[in-house]
Amino acid sequence: MSYQNNINKTDKLNPQNMQSDKPLMIAVIFLVVIGLMSIFSASAPKCIEMGVNPARFFVQQLFGVIVGFIGLKFLSNFHYKKLMAWTLPFAGFVIFMLILVKVAGVTVNGAQRWINIGPLSLQPSEFAKPAVVMLLSAVFYKNADILDNNKIVTAFIPILIMIFFIFTQPNLSMVLLLLATSVAIYLCAGGSVQLILGGMSLMIPLLLLKGLKGYQSSRITTWLHPEADPLGAGYNIIQSLVAFASGGFYGVGYGSSKQKLAWLPEAHTDFIFAVIGEEHGFIGCLLIICLFWTILQRGFTIAAKCQDMYGKLLALGLTFSICFQGFLNMWVASSFVPATGVPMPFISYGGSSIMVSLWMIGILLNISKDNVKKVRFGNDRKF
Repeated sequence: MSYQNNINKTDKLNPQNMQSDKPLMIAVIFLVVIGLMSIFSASAPKCIEMGVNPARFFVQQLFGVIVGFIGLKFLSNFHYKKLMAWTLPFAGFVIFMLILVKVAGVTVNGAQRWINIGPLSLQPSEFAKPAVVMLLSAVFYKNADILDNNKIVTAFIPILIMIFFIFTQPNLSMVLLLLATSVAIYLCAGGSVQLILGGMSLMIPLLLLKGLKGYQSSRITTWLHPEADPLGAGYNIIQSLVAFASGGFYGVGYGSSKQKLAWLPEAHTDFIFAVIGEEHGFIGCLLIICLFWTILQRGFTIAAKCQDMYGKLLALGLTFSICFQGFLNMWVASSFVPATGVPMPFISYGGSSIMVSLWMIGILLNISKDNVKKVRFGNDRKF
């Protein structure tokens, strides 16, 4: 059954003539620029140690940014209701890519999450974020009945397949992000809180007892007592906290971080927030927090102003996915939660992450344009 049959005709007004949400776009541009600067600063010592161009990671990230902004521009002018017709094909593409990872993926640090296509390296689990949001928005915009057979076939089964392959990579942090996003969309569609609480009471103990691998369960112990193994499991978080402490209020200055030189692993990916904290201090961290908070506020405002439920859920799901991942990365680097291994959107190194994040923002911008059309021309038009 085609999703396109469930919606009315798309408005014929040219979305390119409409103004999108400027504060949202400004916040994203600031984050992307800060991300490029931080990646160069954090990765240059590693590149020199590897004997390659110090700007290697910067150039690769810049390519992802360019592709991401091209997609953002296209999606900001592509009416979001047309996405419903592409929901199942896109989900099928993501599942195919996840299967390809399982068959011929590249293993890094014990995790098989990437596939190489020529000179490009893609992480298909990143594409699962918009796919899950699109699937759930398409089936929950009428009602939140999760026992509907049509919902089970067209949304829940594809999502479970994605989660299964992502979990086996293993990538528990992405699984938790997808589940949290799913719960947020379900509740905002009018779902049952009691059902969610009941499901969590059954799943969490089962996951803790049976589902976690050894290194995953040890992360909880390490989070509680990193000093118990300062040169082993607790090393990363201790060095991250040292970076924050060294930065103080104003920071040591751009490019002057010492932790990135030899002490802080994954300085340009998972723990790039710690490098920002050391080089730019509390002020720099506060700026990052405020920028993500701006995206959260603008995204939820776009969702609130949207006149149809599909657009509301789509905007809310995309916003929640981006911002929850961003704040989760900050919490991990600051030792507020156990290590998860999720990158910070727009900031951390990763071509797939920056491309997908910018594409998601493009959809949000298109929904904001649709709000402008309704305000300008009234709500009597047929959508």
